[in-house]
Amino acid sequence: MLEKLFKLTENRTTVRTELIAGATTFMTMAYIVVVNPQTLASPVGANMDFNAVMAATCIGAAVGTLLMAFLANYPIALAPGLGLNAYFSYVICGQMGVPWQIALGIVFLSGVLFTILTVLRVREMIVNAIPAPLKLATAAGIGLFIAFIGLKDAGVVEASPATFVTLGNLRYPPTLLAIFGLIVTAALMAARVKGAIFWGILVTGLAGIVTGLVRFTGVFGLPSMTPTFMKMRPLAALRFEYLVPIIVLLFFDMFDTVGTLIGVGEQAGFMKDGKLPRVNQALVSDSIATMAGAPLGTSNVTSYIESAAGVSAGGRTGLANVFTAGLFLVALFFTPLVQMFGGGFESGSGVILHPITAPALIIVGCLMMKCIARIDWSEYSDAIPAFLTMLVMPLTFSIAHGLAIGFISYPVVKALSGRAREVHWLVYALAALFVLRYVLI
Repeated sequence: MLEKLFKLTENRTTVRTELIAGATTFMTMAYIVVVNPQTLASPVGANMDFNAVMAATCIGAAVGTLLMAFLANYPIALAPGLGLNAYFSYVICGQMGVPWQIALGIVFLSGVLFTILTVLRVREMIVNAIPAPLKLATAAGIGLFIAFIGLKDAGVVEASPATFVTLGNLRYPPTLLAIFGLIVTAALMAARVKGAIFWGILVTGLAGIVTGLVRFTGVFGLPSMTPTFMKMRPLAALRFEYLVPIIVLLFFDMFDTVGTLIGVGEQAGFMKDGKLPRVNQALVSDSIATMAGAPLGTSNVTSYIESAAGVSAGGRTGLANVFTAGLFLVALFFTPLVQMFGGGFESGSGVILHPITAPALIIVGCLMMKCIARIDWSEYSDAIPAFLTMLVMPLTFSIAHGLAIGFISYPVVKALSGRAREVHWLVYALAALFVLRYVLI
């Protein structure tokens, strides 16, 4: 049965190899089980129920990962995406003040649009129209944004009325714990340890227990999804004012997915003549996963670049995904352990710190920065819009503002330098939409 479903012999792999690969992928992305609930439960963000989001994270990841296994037969796992969840929590809910129920409706609608665009094969036209420097800068900007949130959650930086941000109290015990966790995780990453981010969270949490900063509350438990299950309101999200976040989530998810598919596909040797076979099946898996995650109670579920770790361990088929999905479901039964590690500490200034998971955010931000090496910094009409995109995201604490500045500045700089014809008409249309947004909203 497994041979028929996943073509193991054709892909030169075995059940044992796929098992190891699936476990490796899970270990490298298991941090999302803690980080996603922390992000969506943030009181300055969506303020959702931590346990319910954790359950939705595990089930949503399992569903999306299985879809990729059976529809596309690729060892590419899915889970709620970092950056996407930050935009959902801190921007849509936090800055825009949208109730999380409607925000989940926005996520669902973005998934519907992604599915329609994929089925109609419009996605290729949109992806090909967006300038490569802006794609790369968006990923890097999200990395800076996530790292900034991590530094803030660690207490390494804090708000300052005079300088916007300044160095925090590095003698504060939770901050010291976060610094310890960052050093441990960085050392594990440098040593090429499989699942370094996950092990870093685990070691930091254990250090917190030993030092008394974290109170042990148990290991086993099954969370309830009742507070978030089927609470989304897609009809309420059908308003003009929500068009921008729907489009932003759509494009972020699209760029995230395409980049991951190409990156992992190249590493695994899946690419044929520069194209990825069954790419539409893979994209449909991703878009349906987002549509499934929203009613469960989580932000966009998307493909994970950490799947490259499983590919490095020999994974070549969707069977590896089956094992990864199974481990996400097993994680459901360890709610107290996850909540204990994801809990926060209130600092003297009233700010909630998350020293155990903050190092993971900082490291993931670092991983997302590697794409800037592919930007041609000697070509200023590319480099300046890309730089503005990356810079504005963390400084305004907004992914949307950074993306908007990039889309507006790119065609303007190109046109004023006499190279207007190098810009696709769709980029001009998107720039006009962003300008209208700032004028009208």
